[in-house]
Amino acid sequence: MENKKKNRIKYLSMSIAGLIVFFGLWEISVRLGWVSNRTLSPPSAVIQTFVFKLTNVNPDGSTLPQHFLQSLKLALSSFVVAVIIGVPLGWVMGYYKVASFLLNPIFEIIRPIPPIAWIPIIILTMGIGMPAKMFIIFVAAFVPCVINSYLGIRLTDPVRINVAKTFGASEWEIFTTVCIPSSMNMVFTGIRLSLNNSWTTLVAAEMLAATRGLGYMIQLGRTLIRPDIIIVGMFTIGITGALLNNVLALFEKKAAPWRYRE
Repeated sequence: MENKKKNRIKYLSMSIAGLIVFFGLWEISVRLGWVSNRTLSPPSAVIQTFVFKLTNVNPDGSTLPQHFLQSLKLALSSFVVAVIIGVPLGWVMGYYKVASFLLNPIFEIIRPIPPIAWIPIIILTMGIGMPAKMFIIFVAAFVPCVINSYLGIRLTDPVRINVAKTFGASEWEIFTTVCIPSSMNMVFTGIRLSLNNSWTTLVAAEMLAATRGLGYMIQLGRTLIRPDIIIVGMFTIGITGALLNNVLALFEKKAAPWRYRE
């Protein structure tokens, strides 16, 4: 136990040292003019801008918390809809051959299309409001949910299925009590990927004539040649994504504890 504690402290110290070196070199490279401050702001300036944006609406019309809440609402709502639809669809496609033959060809055609490629047709069909932005993020989050749920069902141990049949289980009972629990490892992997995709697609979604949001703030920072604002938006997205991933991991431990016992 003591060795584990020492190792944790050692690795934590190494991580902190790595961050200090990274941000130190970044600060020095800008301060000494190795990199122009018009293209990259030093960490000290980014921190100042972060503190300033917490309460000030200039120059983009909203404070950082207002941008953050708008983006959080957009990303999480799209993510939740993608999980609610994508996971059951993957389960059904993986277990029932008729559903697989009917839906898999359509899904395989849609799957390789990048979410950004949907923007022109979405503008024509749905306009530039919140539903259009949600759809772009939904597409990005939907695909991993379906793929991993489908594979989770397909990778179910045939021995477990045969044992259930031997005890007289119906097809529905096998599906719900054997295949779905067996697939949860892959399902949670897909959910994690979906959450990541939701945040990485956020900037592209908020290109649709947004007036508030972290993606909008980043885009406006580019227009105003304000790298400090761009970096504040980027770091906010990154830190929020990491925190949400940790929250999802805690939920996963409750919903699928066997993953952490194996």
